[in-house]
Amino acid sequence: MSMKSTYPCNMSMNPEIATMSSPAWRPDQPYNQIPLLPPSVDLETKAILKQCIRSNSAVAGLKEAAKSIPNQAVLIQTLPILEAQASSEIENIVTTTDKLFKYQEIRESMDPATKEALRYRMALLEGFNSIKHRPLSTATAERICSTLKGAEMSVRRVPGTTLANDRTKEVIYTPPVGEDHLRSLLGNWEKFLHENEELDPLIRMAVMHYQFEAIHPFTDGNGRTGRVLDSLFLIEQDLLTLPILYLSRFIIRNRSDYYSLLLGVTREQAWEPWILYILNGVEETATWTRNKIHAMKDLMQITTKYCKQALQKKTYSKELVEVLFEQPYCRIQNLVEGGVAKRQTASVYLKELVSIGVLEERVEGRENLYLNTKLLQLLTQESNDLDPYPEISKAE
Repeated sequence: MSMKSTYPCNMSMNPEIATMSSPAWRPDQPYNQIPLLPPSVDLETKAILKQCIRSNSAVAGLKEAAKSIPNQAVLIQTLPILEAQASSEIENIVTTTDKLFKYQEIRESMDPATKEALRYRMALLEGFNSIKHRPLSTATAERICSTLKGAEMSVRRVPGTTLANDRTKEVIYTPPVGEDHLRSLLGNWEKFLHENEELDPLIRMAVMHYQFEAIHPFTDGNGRTGRVLDSLFLIEQDLLTLPILYLSRFIIRNRSDYYSLLLGVTREQAWEPWILYILNGVEETATWTRNKIHAMKDLMQITTKYCKQALQKKTYSKELVEVLFEQPYCRIQNLVEGGVAKRQTASVYLKELVSIGVLEERVEGRENLYLNTKLLQLLTQESNDLDPYPEISKAE
């Protein structure tokens, strides 16, 4: 079996890098001589260490912001969807966050791209649960990739995988071959993750991401698997408590740099530009996500206050509002499972929330869905501006 992966057609490359190939590497030949970790270059240059301080500070701020949300389901049910959409788009699997939120509990009429992107979220959450019991390993990667692809995925056993420019069809990179050799490289990758603790975890994450992509252990799904592993590694290292670092947003916006810098490491061991790219991405992403969480918290408080005033004691409860923020699309069953009300009463509650403009009722197949429009808008827009609710006098 052979498999051809492709780089995007807009891939750019530094002209200097393009003329400085390593004698051990040719793009059209399996790169079996890929250097083992740790790299034989300085990974703690002045520029890298300076950026590490800023990136770690941003991640610490994100961790604290996440703690400020008492109901952690509000984060775990929403932010991984944003990452799933963006990470899938990097691989040209295009869907919308609206579809992903709508169909995470409804399986009818789902298009293939949405189904595959939702498997990314599933893989992320399964990995999150698995590292509570065992450290990251090759087996973790195999389970993640299997979930992503919806089929049993194991380390490649046969040659034939190449990475090519999808416009010119030029082969850009041919990963190493031979199952035993790949597993040996992955063993070295595992050892680097867990035994090089003198290196800052964010530097290790950047190195592990390159090495995993260079090994390219699976016939498909390597990029997405690698990005899931990045999130899990930060949790394993206690930098975060939830898989909420939305790094794919940064990669989407800087996609050509992502590919050219990966290739720069392969061609000339240009580790510093690659590590700085990832560290910058972590800082920007962590800051953006922290601000988004603060805005979600503000919206919850505004919605709670509005419901309390508009509905008084008729419907309002803190638990009800929390359920409305666990995901933008709510069903009667969500209120029942959340212990808010029995089915008939839950239906009444949701109708009343529609009547005051907190929710919008939509019919999807045989389901009645209730959309928290302000939450969906906040999650899908770049800014954190919040539209106010109407004055109570107008709602009554």
